[in-house]
Amino acid sequence: MSLKSQKRLAAEILKIGKSRVWIDPEQVDRIETAITREEIKRLIHEEIIKEQPEHGVSRIRVRSRSRRRGQGSRRGPTIKRKTLWINR
Repeated sequence: MSLKSQKRLAAEILKIGKSRVWIDPEQVDRIETAITREEIKRLIHEEIIKEQPEHGVSRIRVRSRSRRRGQGSRRGPTIKRKTLWINR
């Protein structure tokens, strides 16, 4: 019942990540039998396998990240020893 290889193939064909591949739960038996790239392409054309939209990063998460990156939160030297060595 594992659709791991089909999902991987669909992700490669659609040029997206595996997590963005949507598989129709009612057509699982049909997807299981599809083992070649051509069969997966046919299922994509029939919209049994679809591409999910991208999720962006919410503004609240971006803001909270910027709050953790202030001068007071920084650790380590101002200039790394390696960078100093290269600049010499």
